[in-house]
Amino acid sequence: MGMRNKKVLVIDDEYIVRVSCQRVLETDGYSVFLSSNVMDGLKLIEDEGFDLVITDLIMPGMDGFELLKQVRGRWPSLKVVVMTGYGTTETSDKSLELGADGVIKKPFLPEELLSVAGTIQSNYVN
Repeated sequence: MGMRNKKVLVIDDEYIVRVSCQRVLETDGYSVFLSSNVMDGLKLIEDEGFDLVITDLIMPGMDGFELLKQVRGRWPSLKVVVMTGYGTTETSDKSLELGADGVIKKPFLPEELLSVAGTIQSNYVN
């Protein structure tokens, strides 16, 4: 399995979503970090470095769109998957335009999360 020890950051203001993602990803061998907001998330990316960031879009303060802009500006090769409960095509399109590597609609099944993470990981170059 190529996913072992890949570092993933999950950013979501909802505790239950963060913990659910963590459980699913850790069971599959990922090393998972959690953040409840974009500001802290950006700090973690700076300090830790990640293979993949999974972020919610709609959050208080800085949102997922702003995160995408920041990440693309500072870490262009970092993979970002956007989670959205607002599963409109418009939201997905805007995310992809801003450089998201994938979009996953809430609520999602564990298999869907692993599938998206796996797809992104397989493109990762050390």
